[in-house]
Amino acid sequence: MRVRDWQDILEDVMESNANSGDWRAVGGDRANGIGEDIYFGHPDAGVYQLKTYAKNPFEVQGVGSKVARRIDEDIDPLFPTDGSGIFGVQQGPEDEDDAKEQAKNLETVLETHADAPTSPQALLEDMMDAMDSPAYGPMEFDHHDRPDQMNDLTETFEEAEELLDAEFEDVIEEDVERGFY
Repeated sequence: MRVRDWQDILEDVMESNANSGDWRAVGGDRANGIGEDIYFGHPDAGVYQLKTYAKNPFEVQGVGSKVARRIDEDIDPLFPTDGSGIFGVQQGPEDEDDAKEQAKNLETVLETHADAPTSPQALLEDMMDAMDSPAYGPMEFDHHDRPDQMNDLTETFEEAEELLDAEFEDVIEEDVERGFY
């Protein structure tokens, strides 16, 4: 297992070529200290874990790793099929023409859904497709605590958790020079 910058892990997710709508995620507060933990999972692409914290409103720091090559029958029930929310990983447009094309596609999707009966899930899927999102899906996230699945995933990937926690503490130590947390 290789610990890397959290943004490198998101790059892996974006470049995985896995079916973009089959991703699922679980996230919440870290068990010990500041920041958040999040697990992204895909049946074919595997499971990734991130530990992040907002250094300030404009900068996020963190580490992550791929903790499993695929989701097996033991891990599958720990990821939501319907969550308290939905997440998406979005790659910015390559240039102005790409941005205009994505905006045009998104406008078409919104007009279509405004004129026809639809569900929030169908709207989200069409929007993510219009923006060519590489990963999206249901997410169970608790802003004030940890969902039960988080504790189960932490126990399942105990060795990875210990290694990522140690690396993450080093990142925090480098960034936090004074104050308290």
